[in-house]
Amino acid sequence: MAGLVVGAVLLVVSQFNPPLFAGLRMGVATVTVPASSAMMSIREAAATIPEAINGWIFAHAENERMKAELAVSRPLLMRARTIAYDNRRLRRLLDLRDRDEQVVTAARLVSSTASSGRRFALLDAGRLSGVQPGMPVRGPDGLVGRVVETGPNAARVLLLSDAASIVPVRRTRDGMPALAVGRGDGALDIRSVDTTNVRFGAGELFVTSGTGGLYVPGIPVARVARAGIDTVLAHPLAQPDRLDFAIVSRVFVPLPPARPAQAVTPQP
Repeated sequence: MAGLVVGAVLLVVSQFNPPLFAGLRMGVATVTVPASSAMMSIREAAATIPEAINGWIFAHAENERMKAELAVSRPLLMRARTIAYDNRRLRRLLDLRDRDEQVVTAARLVSSTASSGRRFALLDAGRLSGVQPGMPVRGPDGLVGRVVETGPNAARVLLLSDAASIVPVRRTRDGMPALAVGRGDGALDIRSVDTTNVRFGAGELFVTSGTGGLYVPGIPVARVARAGIDTVLAHPLAQPDRLDFAIVSRVFVPLPPARPAQAVTPQP
């Protein structure tokens, strides 16, 4: 009833005294606007809460899903990179085999000694594949060593880093001759030949010279580790522990066959 009476009074005032009614209306609005504004802010804030909760739940779920996909994809990516690396390396080996007319066979490096004082490797090819002692063994990156023993289907390879390995080499920069001598610890010594006070620079590359007739000239052998004079440390370019296949080649200049001994007739 009070609301009806107030409404009737306001209706009469609005009809007979519009300015007074406008003043009353603005006075009421002045009182109610702050409260209405506060209520509107509260309502808008309350409306954003479910959206924020949904967004957090969605982001958390999406993050967990991406983590799961990454966990599955990482091994596949690593495998793909490994396959691509193997394909590039084997392709280089096949190109080398096709270009080198001296190739006898391509064989798998079954094992290699990496911790003992003697450095050997084992090939899964032997006399039945035409492999003979003295034949050079090389990989895509360079010379590995030479065959020292053969069986019907296996061969033993003396690695470059063995202390008994000596390979005539030359410097690619100027053709200076030197010797690559194994140290027995996985590295090489590059030693000057016939001259003294020879300076070697870090990073200089040495290849086979062909001297001695065993290795064809131009096979990459080693790179100098640090500068020095007369004798310097070098690292072989072909690492047997990283190879699974290698190429066996014929000797560059085969030794002449031994002449049969002639019987000596006694003089009377």
